Amino acid sequence: MAPGTSDTGAAGGQGAGAPSDSRTRHTRLIIETEEGTKTMKTIVSVKSLNKRYELGKDNYVDALRGATVNIGSGEMVAIMGPSGCGKSTMLHMMGCLDTPDSGEIWLNGRRVDDLSTRATTKLLREEIGFIFQGFNLVSTMTALDNVALAAQYAGKSRRESQTMAREALEAVGLAERAAHRPSELSGGQQQRVAIARALVNKPAVIMGDEPTGNLDTASSAEVIDMMREINLLTGTTFILVTHDPDVAAACDRVIHMRDGVVTDDTSRLVAAAARDAERDLERVA
Repeated sequence: MAPGTSDTGAAGGQGAGAPSDSRTRHTRLIIETEEGTKTMKTIVSVKSLNKRYELGKDNYVDALRGATVNIGSGEMVAIMGPSGCGKSTMLHMMGCLDTPDSGEIWLNGRRVDDLSTRATTKLLREEIGFIFQGFNLVSTMTALDNVALAAQYAGKSRRESQTMAREALEAVGLAERAAHRPSELSGGQQQRVAIARALVNKPAVIMGDEPTGNLDTASSAEVIDMMREINLLTGTTFILVTHDPDVAAACDRVIHMRDGVVTDDTSRLVAAAARDAERDLERVA
């Protein structure tokens, strides 16, 4: 069952009939779970996204073909699908790392797909955190300095950045490793540093592209548990592109994509309840 949305009108007192190109708009996301209907503020919304990559003369790839998704504030959502289905492209669009050929992207009630370069940079510094498969840590810098760098980019002083970085590393259980460089850390520890870096500016949304892709099973489980704990304790929204079924199992909702479109968008609780019901019927039969 796909989640629905209800328009609560544009900011500034405009009614529900406000035009779609209004600069601000707030909607509510309605999700059916086995515990009943849940309504939450929509924090990320993409509507009818299209993206074509030109590879050469008469050679192109349609990475997105009208993809539409809504993410609720405080959700932890997995985006899954086969390689080349468009899931990473859509994540990059949501995170303002790339722009669509057509369609709309909304973050926290504000349209963001056509912002200026300066406004986009400010948005990335303050409102979105990223976790990458390859960690993307600076090899010559300590864990503390890697995390602090993100705070400095957001305009914090060096002293304040260091304080914020220590707090973020403590939150991921690596306070005692603050002085270690990436080469002195395990893969799981490096990804936890990357999570701390994503958290340091207290963004509304953290987006991860295959965050467990380079980890062994044990490290992967630790990182998944940590992301879920942060999600539940802080209310930070997580949107995770993954092939890992364990990541999907930890999420509130799983979105499936194929050939540039969303093919299924179902609450994990509803899906689990449906599977259990089918198994019960099979046993009776």
